[in-house]
Amino acid sequence: MKRLWSPWRMKYIQNNHSADECPFCAALESNQPADHYLVHKGEKAFVILNRYPYTSGHLLILPLEHQEHMDDLDPETRTEMIEMINHALKVLDQIYHPEGYNVGMNMGEAAGAGIPKHLHWHIVPRWVGDTNYMTAVGDVRVMPETLEDTYQKVKTAW
Repeated sequence: MKRLWSPWRMKYIQNNHSADECPFCAALESNQPADHYLVHKGEKAFVILNRYPYTSGHLLILPLEHQEHMDDLDPETRTEMIEMINHALKVLDQIYHPEGYNVGMNMGEAAGAGIPKHLHWHIVPRWVGDTNYMTAVGDVRVMPETLEDTYQKVKTAW
């Protein structure tokens, strides 16, 4: 099936970092965190918007430390990540009023991790009937708002 690329996706790809560079670490090191949709940076973890969201409000929770496995993180980092997930759910409830959530982690390439070397939790707001044929048939996602609008809402509510 032929993949169609939208202008926003092409802009992201053209501005993408080298294959060896972690985009999450690049966001942390940037002097323009808003350009990377960095929502919040804690002591041991941070929150960022997913650039390829399944729904509006799709967030990622990551350790500041570039690690591939949960057992490589200290207990304080794991605890802070879980507390950020909890806070993210409250923020997303306030903004979007979803009817449910998918919260999880794809660990390793075989499990579907797009960036397996820097582990991250996904928080995906869900609504009854929010899936449609576009993703399955056309490999296209339909989003009701831009990433910039989502970022402003989440950043303000955080």
